[in-house]
Amino acid sequence: MTEAFVTVEDLVFEYPSNRALHGVGVTIAQGSITALVGPNGAGKTTLMRCLAGLQEPFSGRIQIAGIDVNRHPRQTHKRLGYLADSFGLYEDLSVRRCLTYMAWVQGCAAEATGRLVLAAADRLDITDRLDEKAGTLSRGLKQRLAIAQAIIHQPEFLILDEPASGLDPDARVRLSALLGRLRDDGMTLLVSSHILSELEDYATDLIVIRDGRIASQGPISGSSRMDEGERLSITLAAPDTRLESVLSSQDGVSAVHIENRTGQCLITGGEAARSGLLKSLIDAGLDVIDYRVEEERLRDTYMATLGGESA
Repeated sequence: MTEAFVTVEDLVFEYPSNRALHGVGVTIAQGSITALVGPNGAGKTTLMRCLAGLQEPFSGRIQIAGIDVNRHPRQTHKRLGYLADSFGLYEDLSVRRCLTYMAWVQGCAAEATGRLVLAAADRLDITDRLDEKAGTLSRGLKQRLAIAQAIIHQPEFLILDEPASGLDPDARVRLSALLGRLRDDGMTLLVSSHILSELEDYATDLIVIRDGRIASQGPISGSSRMDEGERLSITLAAPDTRLESVLSSQDGVSAVHIENRTGQCLITGGEAARSGLLKSLIDAGLDVIDYRVEEERLRDTYMATLGGESA
């Protein structure tokens, strides 16, 4: 079992006019990229700011790498990076000076600053922009600079609030690849976004929040539902009424659904069961042209959790 890097227990946060978080409890696995999704006003940004030690909750406990965020916020700041949805840059400073300033703010040693600036710029592929003013950069390059500032001190945990907002398709593809590389380098990430199709490209875990409460959490892959079975899709060359009877008669097969020439079901037993079912279909004379395991999509999981409510 993967070790939990972040734990949140019974977190409550109140604004003067309303309660934003109601006893929230979550865990974030070390080395994961966790997608935090939910409708507008669900409490995503409030939860992220509490994790970053920027807002003090009314009650509850947050631990990052075993450190209590509420009791020791400065210690946790050294171990995390945070990028707000509306980030700001010193647009009259060069990229190099922006990164240098942020390294000083984070308390990095003076003798290490130059190396850290080059390392962050290299990670974000903005080395050739070091001497350009931040204000002259495109939206995508500004986003990369902002992320470089957030990781200049080489944190273990990175929190990103809507990092793809306003980016063009090419910049979004680059961002997805970047987040995957950061995880490969050993970083743990929490990413809030409404763009579910892009979260699927890199996220490993999912937290759904609604009305300040956690609606669901867990790994995104179908492995989270292996106890129920793998979802199997079978397509025939032409509709055949025997497909339903063959599927329904097999041990370990459930939730059979037939539509035209395609059948879907849940099957337990792994590869051996799938192989046996395929043999039964062929022995029955069914003309199978497609036979595959369908992975559960993040959008499907989200919509099922919220009962069809739109993001």
